[in-house]
Amino acid sequence: MALHSLQKIDRRWIFLMMAISVAVPILFGLQFPESPSQLAQDVFDEIEALEEGDRVLMAWDFDPSTEGELGPMATAFARHCCEKKVKMYFITLLPVGPQMIEKSITDVIKADFPELAYGEDYVNLGYKSGYEGVIKVIVTDLRSLYTTDARGTNIDQISMCRGIENVQDMDLIVNISGAYPGTKEWVQYAATPYPKEIKMVAGCTGVQAPLLYPYIPEQLRGLLGAIKGAAEYESIVVDKYLGDDPDQKYLEGKRRMGPQLVAHLLMIGLIIAGNVIFFQQLKARKD
Repeated sequence: MALHSLQKIDRRWIFLMMAISVAVPILFGLQFPESPSQLAQDVFDEIEALEEGDRVLMAWDFDPSTEGELGPMATAFARHCCEKKVKMYFITLLPVGPQMIEKSITDVIKADFPELAYGEDYVNLGYKSGYEGVIKVIVTDLRSLYTTDARGTNIDQISMCRGIENVQDMDLIVNISGAYPGTKEWVQYAATPYPKEIKMVAGCTGVQAPLLYPYIPEQLRGLLGAIKGAAEYESIVVDKYLGDDPDQKYLEGKRRMGPQLVAHLLMIGLIIAGNVIFFQQLKARKD
């Protein structure tokens, strides 16, 4: 009888159930445990293997339209790199990317690592137009395009930029990809032509992830896919460095996973119920 009633349910009830499944985790701040996948662990291990003073290119190729999926990754990446005391070189190939760079610098570096000095421990090289053309150039000659940082300071006057000739001088590329250009272009024009010189890990949106799996593990040492990958990596960083009471900004991935998990469980339940109804109807016709 209950299944027969579900067959005739008004779709507006389904919309209401979906709204509730999303709203309840948000309103009550529900968070669920994360079991890191091997891909997330690989990303963590690659950064964890860095030595103090190693050079990391932080390619923040995303904007506010994909911040929901990628923002927590950026926060966790920045925190992990700060903990490892590496030198961070921020760049972006998207026009609105500088806002995302400034958010990471403000929320993580300036807020939690005030001892890190601009120009010595981190630098913002800003945005360059040209899409993948920029990658093609800086992989062999960075200084031909980046003559100043985002503030207009000549890079020859920035201590951590002295001796940097191209991307091959970096010990690791950390790319966050929200659109074109992004991880695929970095793989094609940097990691693939120079597999021994350039190591790379990345985080990307959910729709991009399947296109990047074939590059693992040769061109990509690890990959975070969408908010799920962000939450997994975030949990490893928190467990390693932040203890039992971390700042909530380092749990944003887990918080955003709550509504998604409950909504997915609802969808699975509705799919199962729909199939049960279908087979019951099929059986009834045969009888």
